Parts: sequence; C-alpha cells; structure tokens
Amino acid sequence: MRWMWIDRIVTFEPETRLVAIKNVSLAEEHLHDHFPADAHREALPIMPAPLMIEGMAQTAGILVGSVNRFREKVILAKIVNATFDAEIGPGETIEYDATLERIDANGASTAGTVRRLRLPATEWETIGRVDLMFSHIDQNMAGLAFPDENFVFSDNFRTILRAAGLEDLAET
Repeated sequence: MRWMWIDRIVTFEPETRLVAIKNVSLAEEHLHDHFPADAHREALPIMPAPLMIEGMAQTAGILVGSVNRFREKVILAKIVNATFDAEIGPGETIEYDATLERIDANGASTAGTVRRLRLPATEWETIGRVDLMFSHIDQNMAGLAFPDENFVFSDNFRTILRAAGLEDLAET
C-alpha cells in the first residue's frame, strides 16, 4: 500500500479491536484540492470522505489481518455503510475505532466509528460510522496468481506496527 491514511496505532485488542489516529496537516496535497479558493469563496481545506473511509479500511484491515498473523492477503470487499456528520480540517486529529464483528476462512466484517479531536478541546467527538467487509483473496480467488509476498501488508504497515510496540506481528 503506497498511501497511508493512518499515522499510529493507539489501541490493539487482539481479534477484537484496533484504534488508529491520523493527524491532518495543511501540508497534505489533497487538502488543497478540497476546496480551493475562487472568486466567490475562500479556500476550505477538508479531508475528503473517501480518504477517511480508506483510513478506516486500513485500520480495520490491520485488525483482520492480525488474526492470522498477516499470512493471508486481506482486501476491502465492500463498504456496507459510511456516514459522516462533520468535516475534518487541518490541525484536527481523526480517530478510527474498528471492531471485528465476524471472521471466517472467506473474510470478515468490521464495525467502525470515526471521531475527531479539534484543539483546544480535550474530548473526542463522534463524526461518523464506517462498516466494512473484507475478503481473504487467497481463499476466494482460486486460480488467480498473486505474488508470494503479502503485497497488501507492506513495509509501511510493518513500520506502523513496530511503532505501536507490536513487533511480534510485524515480523511474520
């Protein structure tokens, strides 16, 4: 995975729950496109909802992949629900809280809550919900050739796992 939409894992409960955060910075290029100033309005830089969905997919995907120690390639199969009640701007922090609802040989389903921390506030505000389904492609796409290495859980993900003190998961 080339683009990372999470910065750090802050809570890991094996086979149950994973919480990650993303610090939103005005230095991120995508914010300048959503939405630039024009003759009628000032710039309104916001984190696009599809990127927040991807952040939840990365968070929940790590949780799902960790169950089998990343031996299987886990990919997002379906966005069951994605609703957002507020926007995220520069200087805010997003918290992705993913809970494993079901897992079997074919895949998994997760429920997720998206919260934001807008300084100087000290409490998280719930702003959305993202429920996802994942597929274990090694099981579900028989006959198709995939690389032997786990191209889904790349070195970037291993770096995030190590930073969270989860080296034992990162070394598999």
